[in-house]
Amino acid sequence: MKTHEKITLPQLSIGGKKLLFPLLLGPMGVGVSLAKLVSAVAREGGGGILSVVALKEIWSQKLSYRVTTYEAVCFEIASARALCPKGVIGLNVMVAVQKDYEDSIRAGVDMKIDFISIGAGLIGNLPIIDHPHKTAIAVIVSSAKAANIVLYRFEKNKWRDLGYDLAALIVEGPKAGGHLGFSIDQLDKPEFQLEIILPEIKKIALDNGNIPVIAAGGIYTRDDIIKMISLGADGVQMATRFLVTEESDANSAYKLAIINATKPEDIIVSSGSPCGLPFRVVISSPMYQTHLRAGRVPRCDKGYLLRKDADGNFTICGAKHDNEKFFCICNGLLSSVGYNSNPQEEDLYTAGANAYRITEITTVKKIMDELKGK
Repeated sequence: MKTHEKITLPQLSIGGKKLLFPLLLGPMGVGVSLAKLVSAVAREGGGGILSVVALKEIWSQKLSYRVTTYEAVCFEIASARALCPKGVIGLNVMVAVQKDYEDSIRAGVDMKIDFISIGAGLIGNLPIIDHPHKTAIAVIVSSAKAANIVLYRFEKNKWRDLGYDLAALIVEGPKAGGHLGFSIDQLDKPEFQLEIILPEIKKIALDNGNIPVIAAGGIYTRDDIIKMISLGADGVQMATRFLVTEESDANSAYKLAIINATKPEDIIVSSGSPCGLPFRVVISSPMYQTHLRAGRVPRCDKGYLLRKDADGNFTICGAKHDNEKFFCICNGLLSSVGYNSNPQEEDLYTAGANAYRITEITTVKKIMDELKGK
């Protein structure tokens, strides 16, 4: 019998919505955590989180005309709701994607999304929106210091008075996929592991009204879930485990690359993301391999990671100017889900540290049944 096997898992509530199973689907962008995958997790009693990154590009490709970020996010939420009218569905917004940040939040609020998770940087400004209903906010943090900053900003900016509630803290450890809230030299140090930072942030949450705490990064099995709950988590967030499913929008080459990654060293952390955060990728990714050879023409024609210059204009992107240090993750990730308007761009695959454990394409239901102990 496995350790903790008989422990009853708690019922997670986020933004007043109760999950039948305490699991959120981690947002996988670009274009993996879309309506089909998110709604499948929600139907099984978990919470699905849509990734908004590059939705404007994706929906413009689908409709054959240009749409705004606001329209694209509304379309994707409506699609998920049509597939799962009663399930819990959230929206993930990245602070690093500054150009789309506020428009994405506005779309989520207007569509009455169940909650909005915010990551890839400490919480930015929340737009003033005149709505009678409250919007639940879950913030991704990777340290006790970051959690305290989030709490401070909520109080200082009086965001609760603007209609936002701090509904959860998502504690993401260094084994997660995509962008990481750690420096590269912190990733393997014991004091930065999820098992250490989770209890620290749980104490802060208890001292501030018992805010739900959700553990994320490297969680793969039911036993992992139970371990996190025994350490104080109210639920977990999992992403990579659902990447190679029939419902996932990753293309066949992406899924095959994950299946063919059979060793821990096949999944590595790179410093090449233009937003300045470490970024975990599958080492066989065609774009990453070209980047290692400095064979890519410096180009960023999507603009999702543009940053403001001294005059407040969105013009700066490392991938546009420096081929040795950066590679354009927006183009690579769009290619990996089949929505790049430039068919010549190579694929880029991101995944969590445990992706090498995936051996086959499966379904969301099979994974959820396993995690539920069925």
